[in-house]
Amino acid sequence: MSILTERFTTKYNTAPFSQIKIEDYAPAFTATIAAARAEIDAIIHNPEAPTFANTIEALEYSGDALERLSSIFFNLNSAETSDEMQKIAQDVSPVLTAFGNDIILNADLFQRVKTVYEQIDQLNLTTEQHTLLTKKYKGFSRNGALLAEDKKARLREIDAELAKLSLTFGENVLAETNDYQLHLTDEKDLDGLPEGAIEAAHAIAKSQDKDGWIFTLDHPSYLPFVTYAHNRELRKAISIAFGRKGFQNNAFDNQEIVIKIANLRHERANLLGYATHAHFVLEERMAQSPEKVTAFLDDLQSKAKPAAEREFAQLTNFAKKLDPIDHLEKWDGAYYSEKLKQELFNLDDETLKPYFKLENVLNGAFTVAQKLFGITFTEIFDIDKYHEEVQTFEVKDNNGNLVAIFYADFFPRKGKRNGAWMTSFKHQSIRNGENERPHVSIVCNFTKPTATKPSLLTFNEVTTLFHEFGHALHGMLANTTYPSLSGTSVYWDFVELPSQVMENWCYEPEALALFAKHYQTGEIIPMEYVEKIKESASFLEGMATLRQISFGLLDMGWHGQDPSGIHNVKTFENEQFASTKLYPDVAENAMSTSFSHIFQGGYSSGYYSYKWAEVLDADAFAYFQEQGIFNPEVAQRFKDNILSQGGTDHPMTLYKKFRGQEPKPEALLKRAGLL
Repeated sequence: MSILTERFTTKYNTAPFSQIKIEDYAPAFTATIAAARAEIDAIIHNPEAPTFANTIEALEYSGDALERLSSIFFNLNSAETSDEMQKIAQDVSPVLTAFGNDIILNADLFQRVKTVYEQIDQLNLTTEQHTLLTKKYKGFSRNGALLAEDKKARLREIDAELAKLSLTFGENVLAETNDYQLHLTDEKDLDGLPEGAIEAAHAIAKSQDKDGWIFTLDHPSYLPFVTYAHNRELRKAISIAFGRKGFQNNAFDNQEIVIKIANLRHERANLLGYATHAHFVLEERMAQSPEKVTAFLDDLQSKAKPAAEREFAQLTNFAKKLDPIDHLEKWDGAYYSEKLKQELFNLDDETLKPYFKLENVLNGAFTVAQKLFGITFTEIFDIDKYHEEVQTFEVKDNNGNLVAIFYADFFPRKGKRNGAWMTSFKHQSIRNGENERPHVSIVCNFTKPTATKPSLLTFNEVTTLFHEFGHALHGMLANTTYPSLSGTSVYWDFVELPSQVMENWCYEPEALALFAKHYQTGEIIPMEYVEKIKESASFLEGMATLRQISFGLLDMGWHGQDPSGIHNVKTFENEQFASTKLYPDVAENAMSTSFSHIFQGGYSSGYYSYKWAEVLDADAFAYFQEQGIFNPEVAQRFKDNILSQGGTDHPMTLYKKFRGQEPKPEALLKRAGLL
């Protein structure tokens, strides 16, 4: 038997990464799919009449080993991949999709689920059981169980193709990210760059036995370059390279792939009786319909656009005063924004970074969580990890009970995709009276320590860490019976509330005093800097809001209408961006071909949810501010009604239990300086 098919005998049942060989995966998938299939067959052939226990609960707990294996494999495929991993992913994804369809499209199994569902009002279920039964029934009815056989066959074909296409999309983006390097040998080209960025670039060059400095498309390398490099032509070169990932008519081109994905999603939605993919997705979201999403984005745009246009004019005039340029281009945005911020607030990232040593910021997040939710984090060294840079922590409550295992993975590597995300290696659930605690991970791409400096974060990276840590708390503090309703298994436009609300503590003097300490002197961040951080929080917020709206509109463009008329990705994008455009277009660039959120992640028809959840988070944090940002009663309400509840009830019901009322958008507009 493979190590991957048994319950692990490790401490806390953690994944035994060091013992897993690449050749273990394929046979383990074969074995765990067979075991899951046997569990499904047992439900179908149970001679007893269908009940909540023998059908719905049995279905919920089936495929446990397969679920665990999949989480390990696909998490590593994002954070520590290789050519062999990608090959296995391409082979196994269609097999997993086919197996998922075998369950959803099985008429006998659906009949049992339907029989139980039709008795829902007589069964005396708890709220969580009621939610689970409804979710299981809809899982079948919304995904093809009611279709004729020929349509079921077509659905299988579509799902298999979509699984492969989204994997290939992600592999192409990673390949394009890894392929590009800006190799500089003339010291003059480094003018304006912070010492840390120069040192990191030299370390990359040295690791490749090259002279000079190498900058890459990984965020810790790319962002300082476009923000600080005086050489406009070099900013242009790396900026265009960043924007043309998947859009170069080469082996890694994603143009045909995104058109294919959009069309297959549309065909799938039509097969299931929905007008568009967005209609299908949004039926199970707080927003409910594409019309409501578009109205939400349009309303926000009407408030943000005048501010954005004023800010853009201000930025343009400022840039022209400094340098002989005709107009602002995309590769000028970060550079002049940073200079304007310095002039207005006498504040820049380089001034702040010494106060944000990664270890201190992480401990700050831990301390905030301890003060709010009564949990402690202790680093442990006796459980396996998948890379030497990963840190592992035991999370316990005030009584010393295990709450979770927490993995933190902070630095870019060749086999790791860009960005930041939270995931889990094991879900929380309660079974046979035992509360199985979760194993949660956050993955980021921050600046590595150098020979002379620790990892020092920009303020933006500080909020990123708190954001992902907020998702992690949602996973770690989960306390539900059923794994599919646990932690972050909630409506997609609700999932960003716990993450975005945590970012607010980064702006509060009381919280900053806990962790913002100079890495050399230990001095707490000066109050004048804290005031400036708060003052500058809404700096160019109109432009930032318009940018987020543009991404949401592009997502709805691909998924909220029939995409069969889209033949040219670039032309289509220009149409979608027409109402939100500030900078001149860059002909060599496209957004969609590397828009991993919607073509590889789970955000298709859901990108709007970042702004949607901002309404919730601004309203929720306003409550904390009214009562005190570490108020134990408010924190307990947030933990009891939101963090621990997962998807056991409708999000608005949970929110109102916490807040006592529905969220008001005024809090967001006020915070963003748009009122």
